[in-house]
Formats: sequence, structure tokens, C-alpha cells
Amino acid sequence: MKQNFTVRQGALDGVEAFLSVVQHRSFRRAAAALGVTPSAISQTVRVLESRIGAALFVRTTRSVGLTEAGERFLSRAKPAFEELVAAGEVARELGQRPSGLLRLSVPSSVMPTVLEPLVASFCRAYPEVEVEIVANAKFVDLAAEGFDAGVRMGQFIEADMVAVRLTPPFPFEVVGSPEYLTGRTRPERIADLRDHACLRLRRTNGSIAPWSFVDGNKPVEAIVAGPLIAQDYPTLVGAAIRGVGLAQVPRPVAAAALADGRLQALLTPFAVITPGVFLYHSGRNQVLPKLRAFIDHVKFRGADAGDAGPTSERRATPRPPPPAGKP
Repeated sequence: MKQNFTVRQGALDGVEAFLSVVQHRSFRRAAAALGVTPSAISQTVRVLESRIGAALFVRTTRSVGLTEAGERFLSRAKPAFEELVAAGEVARELGQRPSGLLRLSVPSSVMPTVLEPLVASFCRAYPEVEVEIVANAKFVDLAAEGFDAGVRMGQFIEADMVAVRLTPPFPFEVVGSPEYLTGRTRPERIADLRDHACLRLRRTNGSIAPWSFVDGNKPVEAIVAGPLIAQDYPTLVGAAIRGVGLAQVPRPVAAAALADGRLQALLTPFAVITPGVFLYHSGRNQVLPKLRAFIDHVKFRGADAGDAGPTSERRATPRPPPPAGKP
């Protein structure tokens, strides 16, 4: 087998060669252990000694010993190098099997309806992965803030992200409780909202989101007014259930209340259809096994539930303007 004629380069150039010579008390045996030539080991140690500014070995024709400088260097270099090797093994484990901490940036509005069932089943399937969910309405830089992935509605995901569908497309619907609608005229047209108390969402940039609709093929924004402004959709849904006013929210957030009659859908012919909710991350080349396992779990659960939507990852594409404010 052809021998290597250079010693591996690394963060601690020459230290591995030095420690191998110490262990074997021989340049020749150290070279054999590292799979390089004796001359390569000798040259590497000379470069290390030159960089340090002191001789590390006493060499004779029959033996190799350490100088006082070599003894001192060994006392610090050996544990440091062993710790570096151990750190590499820990990192390698994360690159070979699903384990470690999986951090997700998620808007609170999608937690109960979309993410909680997925996270619960994932934790049971992958007990070596810890999942940390950070509820955050604002957009974050995934890499800069230490997140493996995020969850957002499709129209808000940047085009350079890789997106995995979590839900089918769904409408933004105006909802109201039977209590609120009793004695009032139900809105049949967008303009009728002027006569109603409308609960509003404050966006992460501080502005209040208008209500968005589609009239035929024409997008329409309505400036509404009402007694309550909130920063998340679940709060708006809760207030609508209690009869405070009408709210415009993503259908999945209000699905349970619509199903049991606590809320009723209004102005449905004018509802904007959004692309749905997606898991997104920075790219396939940066996916550790823990995130890959979560992505595969998302796809499997989606297929198992018969959800519409792609089963493969894709680059996010530009989306139409947001319907009612960022989640």
C-alpha cells in the first residue's frame, strides 16, 4: 500500500505526531502508527519545536527521551489533545444519528393545531433528541440565533429557504359567535364590516393589519375598527368566541370552534386562500440527522393522515402579499 508522505494537518499541527513519539518512544514506530514515513514525523516534530522555540526530545541512536520543555509541553498538550479528540467524537455522533437538541422557532398560533401532535409523536419515536420550541411572532435569522428550523405560513418564507409542507392551503376567514350575531345583521358584503366590531391584529412591525379579501380576482384590503387589538390569532379567536366582535383568522386556528358551533364563518366567498403552514430550514447540505429525522417524520405523518401537499422538500417561492399580518 502506498504510504502517505505528509502528516495530517489540523488545529494543533504537530501535536499528534509529538504524542505518538512519546507513546511509542520511537520515531519509526510512531510513523508506522500514523501511517506516514519516519522522515515526515521527524520533519513535523522539528517544525513544532521551531514554533515553540525549544527542543522537546533528546534523541540518541538507541532511544528517544523528553527534555524538560518536552515534559512540560506533554503535561498540557496530552489532555488538551484528548479533549479535542473527544469533542470530535461528540460532533461525529450528531452527524451520524438523530440526537442532541433540535431548536424550532414557531409562531404560537400554529402550536395547538399543527405542531403539538407532531412534536409529541416525534419525541416518542426519537427519545435521544430534545426538542426546544421557541414561540416567536417575529422572524428570526435561524443560523444567527441558533435554530435548526422554523415554522411559518408559506407566503412569509424567504425564497432561499427549503420548505416542507405541514398543512394544506387554507382560507383566512371572518368568524363570529352566535351570541355576537344575535340581533345584528350578518355581513354579506365586505363593506358591511363598517357596521361591526372587528378584532384586529398588531403586526410584529407595530402596524395594525388590515383585513384582506378577494372580490373575484381583485384583492381588497378593508380598514376595520373594533374594541380589541391583539398580537396573536388565538387571542382573537378567544375574544370572538366570547362575543367581543368579529375576527379574521386562519381557519385551522378557529377549526374546533367552527366545528362545535361556538363560531360561525362569514363572508366566505371573499376569503383569501393562503399557501398553508411550512417547516423551513436553510438547506439540504446543512441538515443534521436530528432535523432530517424530524422532516421525515413530518412527511410520514402527513402521508399517513392523507394530507394534501408535497412529500418532498422544495425551495420556497415568492408569495402574494400577506392576507392579514405575519403570524
